[in-house]
Amino acid sequence: MTSMIQHRESFLANIAKQLGRSPKTELPRPTWQYQPQDRVLKEATQDELVEVLIKQCANIHTDIKISSTSTLPQDLQAIVDHYGGQSVITWKDERLKDYGLSPLMTEQWPQANIELYEWNAQQPEENIRQAEKANIGITISEMTLAESGTAVLFSSKNRGRSVSFLPEKSIILIPKSTIVPRMTQAARWISEKIRRGDNIPSCINFITGPSNSADIEMILIVGVHGPIQATYLVIEDR
Repeated sequence: MTSMIQHRESFLANIAKQLGRSPKTELPRPTWQYQPQDRVLKEATQDELVEVLIKQCANIHTDIKISSTSTLPQDLQAIVDHYGGQSVITWKDERLKDYGLSPLMTEQWPQANIELYEWNAQQPEENIRQAEKANIGITISEMTLAESGTAVLFSSKNRGRSVSFLPEKSIILIPKSTIVPRMTQAARWISEKIRRGDNIPSCINFITGPSNSADIEMILIVGVHGPIQATYLVIEDR
């Protein structure tokens, strides 16, 4: 789903007038003398970033498995079995087919009594009902931050955000080529897309492992407002 901002210029001009100021439509970007945010893991290779991600996953209570395009169906099946199977909800995403997962999901899972539901933009209420009762939600990360172990999920009409937080368990597919050092690169990437005029979703989720809360007496509680278990499945896509 895309959104448009209407009457923005007149709205801002009216605010400026009420404040007694001349309207400004664009602010100059600052030039910083020092940019330490760009130096962290700057020279790291993709393999080195994967190692950083693996270490961080241990800190955020997230399992991680390295796969390849040829073994992905078997590796995904192993995780689904580990999580108890039962029911799975996925986005309606062509990348799942491109990764060769269609036979697994549409043929093998029904035979194994694993219920599959694919997000349907025409059935919003049913989508939520299915996400609430699903045991496992499967999504795909657009970009993954090695330093913090954070997956970046882009929502759309076919990629409901409920898939990543209503099921008890979450599996996030992570193309290895999309792993970057940290938030610096993700923010720059999104900013560049906006500057080019690309359509970006109104909801971008930065997910760091399963749901965690330690607000009360600094006691860690997992699963308060989201999945209680999460696995990152890194795909060697190059």
